[in-house]
Amino acid sequence: MKLYISADIEGTAGITLWDETENGHPRYGYFSDQMSREVAAACEGAYAGGASDILIKDAHDSACNIIPRLLPEEVRLFRGWGSDILSMMAGLDASYDGVFFTGYHSGAGMDTNPLSHTMNTRNNYVKINGQIAPELLINGLTAAYFGVPIRLVTGDRGLCDWIHAINPNIETVAVSEGHGRGSISIHPNKAIRLIREAANRAMALPKEACMLHLPDSFKVEISFKEHSKAKNGCAFPGVRQTGPYEIAYETDDYMNVLRMLDCTL
Repeated sequence: MKLYISADIEGTAGITLWDETENGHPRYGYFSDQMSREVAAACEGAYAGGASDILIKDAHDSACNIIPRLLPEEVRLFRGWGSDILSMMAGLDASYDGVFFTGYHSGAGMDTNPLSHTMNTRNNYVKINGQIAPELLINGLTAAYFGVPIRLVTGDRGLCDWIHAINPNIETVAVSEGHGRGSISIHPNKAIRLIREAANRAMALPKEACMLHLPDSFKVEISFKEHSKAKNGCAFPGVRQTGPYEIAYETDDYMNVLRMLDCTL
């Protein structure tokens, strides 16, 4: 079975401050290590559950955060950005049998992670068909476009509860819980164990049970923190400015959604 893993850092066990996500800051090294260990645990569980080929996309900031030597020898690691609209899902295609999302986080407009955001910190929210769209929804719909199911999500509890409300069959591991500007986390070693166990179970899920529904049409709404971003967003064909800080866009093709987000966010 072929498995794709998209790995972020703001949903890593214990992480709380923006400094901890940024290379060059003293606390970053610890969380880069923990991010890598959590990805490695997901790989180990997946291999135990029957995975034969794993591609990992480092999907945070520079996309060069995972420490390669901490991963199983059999994996392939996509570092850096692919410079295409798939972004955090670069390299995914219809040949994969499942997707894991590790270290993922609540989106802009959600109050369940002190680091809640969607793609960057310049927007108040992104919505797709009226629903707040964390990066998990944007990237999960990319997986659905290729007919690939979501088998596992790890990150903050708010995000895990959110995806369970959409599809309760998807395996989740909540490693932390946001409280205002702080968070309560489980022990990092416990996170590793739970992720490894959940990844093993996730490989046995029937494909149809953990597919995300791909709508027939899409309405994207973005509220920016600066009004100039809304004006600039109208440069993309079909985008309408609906308020001083807001834009909207409608299409029947999800790849056009990704193109629009790539150009406006």
